[in-house]
Amino acid sequence: MRFVPNRGRRVLLAAVAAAVTLSACTTTGTEEDDSAAPAASSSAAGDQFPVTVTTAFGDVTIPKQPTRVVTLGWSDAEVALALGVQPVGDANWMAFEGDGQGVWNQGKYTTPPEKVGTLELDMEKIAALKPDLILDTRASGDKARYDQINALGVPVVDIPKGGEAYKTTWEQQLDLVSKALGKTAEAAKLKSDLEAQFASVAAANPQFKDKTVSAGVKSGTGWGAYVSGDGRVDFLQKLGFKDAPAVEALKADSFFIPLSQEKVSLLDADLTTVFMIGVTAADVKSDKLLQAVPSVKAGHVVYLDDNGISTAFSSNSVLGLKYALDKVPPLLAAALAG
Repeated sequence: MRFVPNRGRRVLLAAVAAAVTLSACTTTGTEEDDSAAPAASSSAAGDQFPVTVTTAFGDVTIPKQPTRVVTLGWSDAEVALALGVQPVGDANWMAFEGDGQGVWNQGKYTTPPEKVGTLELDMEKIAALKPDLILDTRASGDKARYDQINALGVPVVDIPKGGEAYKTTWEQQLDLVSKALGKTAEAAKLKSDLEAQFASVAAANPQFKDKTVSAGVKSGTGWGAYVSGDGRVDFLQKLGFKDAPAVEALKADSFFIPLSQEKVSLLDADLTTVFMIGVTAADVKSDKLLQAVPSVKAGHVVYLDDNGISTAFSSNSVLGLKYALDKVPPLLAAALAG
């Protein structure tokens, strides 16, 4: 039995589905090293159980330290691994090969997890893993999906209270996952380190402050843009940028807006960044609509065509962002300078 979202939900999640399709075509795995993190069953003692976590579907009580964790939300596995816990099953939203982790997070598994689906969950496979905790903290927040998972009789930590589909911030995700795993002290250190890195990079690049930026995306079906509330735009804002007002004005209830051919010009800003879904850098660079955008014509554009950088940027997780902060700001600075 598989959980399949209804037609309306599929329309809302079109951008997510496209990203998953792209990842399946473009990502590659790398060899694991010998620095694997300890399995959940052998992790160091953390918070006292039982613990209660507040989610969009109410308070969830986890009676004891989880040892068989299944991660279904975007980047949930990465956060668990950052806290020293190895999931036994994972959705693998970015369709990485091997253990399902990006280049910035290799060597954390002793045994790779079972892959259990993303938009369509393989419920039989999940049940067979005999989980004692299921994490779905950055997901659709769809009640039908939640009810299907919850029917397994296992504690399910879903999106945060008041949260929206796929808009769980990295801070919220880290908070939810760490509480559920009893790893709040470790999470506090990860959070403070990443916040300090953001502050350091912003201070080292004062030219970013108050400059406008757009986060465009080209897919096989056309153009779009990410808006505030999406991790990619939030990342840029933390560095001092402001989302392009013309794009932000079109924001509705999603992290993404489609752009018709007539509206590609709205990507004009002090700096334009371009993500790619199912298209190549050559396709984007030869796109006449994009090349007519004034900021692009002036050379103030960053093409995020390196898969490692792009997926780390898009992960919006504590470790992915750390990697992106090392790689992305120099690209932004060079393009802004023209």
